[in-house]
Amino acid sequence: MSYRLEIAGAVLLSAAIGTAVWAAHRTPKPPVMDFRASTVLSGPYGSRALYDVLVGLGRPVQRRRTPLFTLNADTSRRPVVLVELDPPIDLQAAEMEQVVAYVRHGGAVLSAGRGGGILQCTGWRLQPDRWRDDSAAVRGQPDARTLPKVARVLAPEPPGKRRRLEGLVKDQPELANPCDSLVALRSDTLLTAVNGSPVVLRTWYDGGGSVTLASDAGWFTNRVWRDSDVPILVLPLLASPRGARGRVMVDEYHQGFGSDEQSVVSITWDWLLSSPVGWALLQILAIALVWLGVQAVRFGPAVAVISRRRRSPLEHVEALSAGLETAGATDTAVERVVAGLRRRLSRAGSLPTNTKQIESWLRALELGIRGARGRAAVTRLRHLITERTGEGANGSARVLATAQAVEDVWEELHPRTTRERF
Repeated sequence: MSYRLEIAGAVLLSAAIGTAVWAAHRTPKPPVMDFRASTVLSGPYGSRALYDVLVGLGRPVQRRRTPLFTLNADTSRRPVVLVELDPPIDLQAAEMEQVVAYVRHGGAVLSAGRGGGILQCTGWRLQPDRWRDDSAAVRGQPDARTLPKVARVLAPEPPGKRRRLEGLVKDQPELANPCDSLVALRSDTLLTAVNGSPVVLRTWYDGGGSVTLASDAGWFTNRVWRDSDVPILVLPLLASPRGARGRVMVDEYHQGFGSDEQSVVSITWDWLLSSPVGWALLQILAIALVWLGVQAVRFGPAVAVISRRRRSPLEHVEALSAGLETAGATDTAVERVVAGLRRRLSRAGSLPTNTKQIESWLRALELGIRGARGRAAVTRLRHLITERTGEGANGSARVLATAQAVEDVWEELHPRTTRERF
């Protein structure tokens, strides 16, 4: 049997795996360019450190991957703090209405950067309003001496300028602005820059709710938390100002991590398509499918097998006689051959045990056979069983003659009237 196909398949599979491993080591990793302050991202610009620190402190944290349309639906599971880390997707008008209702019923919100529109909804803005290198140093704190500069600071909206939701209520002026009902009772500056501008500000509202505004979302990134004392100042902002106990909810839906985008199937498929190891696994799967297809289909006619016929009883007798004759037991071989014929022709359970009994049975058999050929064969058997020729060539001839006579008797009594079965 040739194993060329199997050997060729193994060589191709080994080459594919080797190429994939070589490509995995040779292909440079793409640079980290994701600037979203998401607790899902562990890069330098992500905010995974915030989530890990809260979990390490035993604080219950939830990553919300659905819109905020049902933020106030279940009052028993409302979070004590809602965190918006400058998401790239703005909140919709219906979601902002839920956030306003949440604050008016005593909820606390932490907004970093624009906060998806929360900053503008509270009547504040970032200064400068465009991205430019105008960073400002922060006044030193006794417990946190190593603080980075902030890219922007907070500034109130000009007097008389109506608060609006960019891209939402502005395009539909007939809809009521949910931010109109959000009127602050007082504002507390928690951290300022060296020029006196607020960096972290907390506004209080009727009902006990509060919104904490942080001008720079970069203070919540992994790199800043690793290289500075910012966590000492930020961690108190992640707790309820009123001391309420409960879980912290971080909005990940508006960071682009929706529930449908984080399914196991989609993540696995993306990894298979983007990773060299994934490509190697797909190639192995394709080779396995092709191999199964080739093995499942039979090409051409069925292969003819060798027909093996079982030995006939006479062939077994001849083999037995040959074995006994080879062992030097000529008389025993002759007696066993004739006894085998007796066993096959007789229906009785007892068998002859000596030469005299066998000879008596042969006389009775000679009288019962009608054909001349059969009687002659039985007569030869009588002479052969009583003959004593010794061993050697004469003994071999005697055994052979006995086997032939037994075959003649068998054929006489059992003629081949049907096709021989194999």
